[in-house]
Amino acid sequence: MQPSRMKYRKPHRTVYEGKAKGNKFIVFGEYGLMVEKGKGRNCNGWQKTGNWVSDKQLEAARVVLSKVQAKYAKQDAKMWIRVFPQLSRTKKPLEVRMGSGKGNPETQCAVVKSGTILFELSNVPENDARNALRKAGNKLNVVCKVVSKAELGTETAAEVELKKNFRKPNVIKRR
Repeated sequence: MQPSRMKYRKPHRTVYEGKAKGNKFIVFGEYGLMVEKGKGRNCNGWQKTGNWVSDKQLEAARVVLSKVQAKYAKQDAKMWIRVFPQLSRTKKPLEVRMGSGKGNPETQCAVVKSGTILFELSNVPENDARNALRKAGNKLNVVCKVVSKAELGTETAAEVELKKNFRKPNVIKRR
């Protein structure tokens, strides 16, 4: 995954510390993979910060989830990727002396903070969705947890009411 065009080839370093401002709720699917914590800046353990997630890591997680999506294709299973690697990371070649400018762009990455939803799944049984999202989280360099729409409390009142009345038979009372 790479952007088709970039405004700046060599961007400044961005700060990934703190909590996510947006992309915190499950909007499209039923289950999601949420970033819990990442490596801190001073690397003395896991802290409630974020990290950079590379395009290769996101692709590896996508492959894991696409296998589950293909398994439940008849039930119209869907997957959403909520982040995109749009920040280019530069690196200088080996054995090059200090100075003479910034290195060349090597890879792309996405900045994720704690609380960001990375992937979403729908129309997949809960057990399989949680297993697949857990396996996808193992491919990333941040600590993730699997959350559902109900756990985050993002369901609307109409959705909750629909679920309550979904399994009840439609009985008409006659007097």
